[in-house]
Amino acid sequence: MSPGRGPRPDPRTDFDPDDDHRKKAPTPRPAPAPAPRSAPGDPDFAALVAAVHAAGAPGELFGTDQPARWYRRMVRILHPDTTTGDRATATAAFARLAELWAEHEGRGGAVLETRTRRYRMGPLLATGDLANLFRLGHADGDVVLKLPRSPGDSDLIEREATALAQLARDGDPRHRAYVPRLVETFRHEEPGTGVRRTANILSDHSEFVSLARVAESYPDGVDPRDVAWMWRRLLVALGHAHRAGVLHGAVLPEHVLIHPREHGLVLVDWCYSVTTPDTPVPALVARHRDRYPPEVPDRRPASAGTDVHMATSCMRDLMGTRAHPALLRFAAGCSLPDQRRRPQDAWRLLAEFDELLEDLYGPRTFRPFTLKE
Repeated sequence: MSPGRGPRPDPRTDFDPDDDHRKKAPTPRPAPAPAPRSAPGDPDFAALVAAVHAAGAPGELFGTDQPARWYRRMVRILHPDTTTGDRATATAAFARLAELWAEHEGRGGAVLETRTRRYRMGPLLATGDLANLFRLGHADGDVVLKLPRSPGDSDLIEREATALAQLARDGDPRHRAYVPRLVETFRHEEPGTGVRRTANILSDHSEFVSLARVAESYPDGVDPRDVAWMWRRLLVALGHAHRAGVLHGAVLPEHVLIHPREHGLVLVDWCYSVTTPDTPVPALVARHRDRYPPEVPDRRPASAGTDVHMATSCMRDLMGTRAHPALLRFAAGCSLPDQRRRPQDAWRLLAEFDELLEDLYGPRTFRPFTLKE
């Protein structure tokens, strides 16, 4: 989301910064939700999944007789945190179910009201590790609702709100565009069930794409000269955060967003962040366990070197076999098992990286970048 003089950088433009599902740590957890009445694989589950995806309007699914009762029953069957079968199928159906119920509640356009604002509910944008992301319409411009699927993950949503508020307060204003803006955080009560969970409303970056999407577009690896600008901007985002006293804790391909045409970058999903010194990362994303440095699964305190290690992994994998040997040596020095031996200053590391890039490719020039279909 070394600082010098000059105008505030915009993540959507090329600039020179030198010119200026998770596995939680073993902590006490709330009691598990009741088991669903019917499990994936049962006829009821398969029929319900088909009905949810076939429904073109809320009335086709909920009917007019006790719609809230039918909705609660469907939630019990489809909720991805209580399903016992194909979680991906349940997650997709549950997301569509949430959209239909939101439309039902709004009588043709759901309205979300907080203590300070009134929003118009929009479509589901994405399904993340912990939460569903919905577009919200507002007179000041569209924003994004981040709503955890499980109430037990509210603590991580609150952690994100704390981190983003600290970055806005203590971070260098010139670099704040490298992280999402926290519009507000509030307690959300789910219609029909009364379940309460913490939700965040964030700035909208739906025009950006993740590094995971970039990797899919370039299965044989991305040209290192293109990876260079992504790597540099990611180091800017980390340098900005670390100087404000915040560690990201989960620098993963899905959490690094770029704007291909305008060479912008935003580091998202601060749910795993650390704002207190000598504190472990609170949780890890289980499917990415191999990407974490040893201190995270070992529950040892994280450091700036934790983020550097994970950021380096993203960029090394993005280049694949196209990486220059010198870049691989640079990456190896950032990925040492002992975090005390890794770089701890992202700004200084950026300066070293720039020197290496100039040695390899000469003066920097703007290279248009597009995704392959």
